Amino acid sequence: MQNAEDPFIERLKDSSTSQEAFRELIAQYKERLYWHIRNIVKDHNDTDDILQNTFLKVYRNIKQFKGDSKLYSWMYRIATNESITFLNKKARRSQITSEELQNQILDNLESDVYFEGNEIQLKLQKAIAMLPAKQQQVFNMKYFEELKYREMAEILETSEGALKASYHHAAKKIEEYLKTN
Repeated sequence: MQNAEDPFIERLKDSSTSQEAFRELIAQYKERLYWHIRNIVKDHNDTDDILQNTFLKVYRNIKQFKGDSKLYSWMYRIATNESITFLNKKARRSQITSEELQNQILDNLESDVYFEGNEIQLKLQKAIAMLPAKQQQVFNMKYFEELKYREMAEILETSEGALKASYHHAAKKIEEYLKTN
């Protein structure tokens, strides 16, 4: 059965149409991927770098894309992996733990000229940062990006039930944090 994305994917894979198709791909997905990455790394400049790396990886590997998932889900996984890899490298370079890096990122968020949030939004970001990485990811995808559990299951390659449980636990922890801080 043919997927609605198949003709576009073929254009991406065909060397005679790939440049134009790739420009369309960037135009269509750069903002959504930017905010997904930004929710993970928080810093605007780092987000831009990771977004570029994500699109480079997509461009280099599009011929290996099998179509087992939606194109966006595949790109989302790449963006997520690039973001996590970036944060892990940044922590190693600074010789600190991932948790210490998260705290640094949050401290920097208050002085980030690109962060337009108020005190409540900053508290929410701090609460999210306290969650385990998987719960952070699920919460961000559901709350900020408004993805459906079905889409998240495809992206994260896990069951909808597990995602619902993660989101529920994350929401409870955030609620507790916001009540006590």
